[in-house]
Amino acid sequence: MKRIGILGMQGAIEEHEEKLRKLEGIEPVIVKTREKLAEVDGLILPGGESTAMGRLLNYFDLTEPLKHAIETGLPVWGTCAGMILLAKDIEGQDERYLCTMDITVRRNAYGSQLDSFSCRKEIPEISKDPLPLVFIRAPYITKLGQKVQAVAEVDGNVVCAEQENMLVSSFHPELTDDARFHEYFARKFV
Repeated sequence: MKRIGILGMQGAIEEHEEKLRKLEGIEPVIVKTREKLAEVDGLILPGGESTAMGRLLNYFDLTEPLKHAIETGLPVWGTCAGMILLAKDIEGQDERYLCTMDITVRRNAYGSQLDSFSCRKEIPEISKDPLPLVFIRAPYITKLGQKVQAVAEVDGNVVCAEQENMLVSSFHPELTDDARFHEYFARKFV
């Protein structure tokens, strides 16, 4: 049984947990402490509010242990705000969080809450059939480091990428009825 954690500070925690429960051989674990972090085989940084999550990571003294775990190979998937937490650079913002993935992101790149949208996109690495993608105040990647591979683009913008043990997506697979993205993370990374 693989244990996949979900950072339990803020954001779409229950939605990711529900998707993971549908996968055979996966046990979801809510991670709020160093002890729980040490128990998981992989970790999801959910969508939510990156500034609030960054502050909570610092408050609970989890920033450095989490950064170290990722840098030493813990598989991690950041969705939306989770992508921002992992990024080495954030356009127009001096504050950084974990700085583990060699990407530059633009926060709220698609606009405000009112500009949220969904679409269907074929992502061959994950499925031959189009996947539903939900974008809510979503960021996108404006610069990829040498070791980063773009996995998906929407309107010419990179919205999904991989680097070693890290996966990021601008969109929210946990807000759809489709578990293929969660299956992909569990199969390829964990």
